[in-house]
Amino acid sequence: MKELDVMEIEAAVAELCLPTNCVLNEDIRKALKQAKASEESAQGLEVLDSLLKNAEIAAEQSIPICQDTGMAVLFVEIGQDLHIVGGSLTEALNAGIRQGYTKGYLRKSVVADPFLRVNTGDNTPAVIHYDMVPGDKLKLTLAPKGFGSENMGALKMLKPADGVEGVLDFVVATVDKAGANPCPPVIVGVGIGGTMEKAALLAKKALLREVGSGHPEQFYAELEHKLLQRINNLGIGPQGYGGRTTALAVHIEVFPTHIAGLPVAVNLNCHAARHRTIVLEGKEALG
Repeated sequence: MKELDVMEIEAAVAELCLPTNCVLNEDIRKALKQAKASEESAQGLEVLDSLLKNAEIAAEQSIPICQDTGMAVLFVEIGQDLHIVGGSLTEALNAGIRQGYTKGYLRKSVVADPFLRVNTGDNTPAVIHYDMVPGDKLKLTLAPKGFGSENMGALKMLKPADGVEGVLDFVVATVDKAGANPCPPVIVGVGIGGTMEKAALLAKKALLREVGSGHPEQFYAELEHKLLQRINNLGIGPQGYGGRTTALAVHIEVFPTHIAGLPVAVNLNCHAARHRTIVLEGKEALG
């Protein structure tokens, strides 16, 4: 059995906050450069150049890629042979977000109540998803989620008879309705199956995949390709100025579901698609 102290976890999360918000992931940078080769719109090309320049400045000066530094979403994989010691894991994760957002001068965007709207002042609480996995390590993925894109998500409980075409039509219609609001080019996360909340979580997790990676199953890889083509034919283009680059990628994640259901969720990310992962290792327990 290995042990990991919550203070180490807190410090690691705090350390993650600034680079996650300031350094554009290399897969996104590569996708934006590749998009320029197929973009036919002069305005679209100008926007893609601006996004790349913005990312360069953000990384060099350690300032946020976007002013909306999001609501902190944490995906936590806990090895079943790891013992967390020294306090509450959830409290440590929130303390790390609190420190990272405060020390990094990142925008605090969380309100304590959906209706009373009083800002918590430190961007907590985070939205935390826990998953118990084999092993003795702790894997943390921080994914700050801006709400220009989050507000454009959608979920629909389709009937099994709606089939593949029903799913494709819903995904494309969701992106079309979103228009310029999620700051395209977007990454489109699609969750299919499970229950209502499981489909939504799958769609969110789909955004963590490396842009350019296809689904391991050919059937879904082909659906991703078909959806990307249909979405990029909508003409929304970079930042809504028109063009062929409305989305950089479509990622589908699936889960078994009930015989009577076909839940589908769509979660959109702006081009920044911020997320960063670290793995912490525990120490052998004494005695």
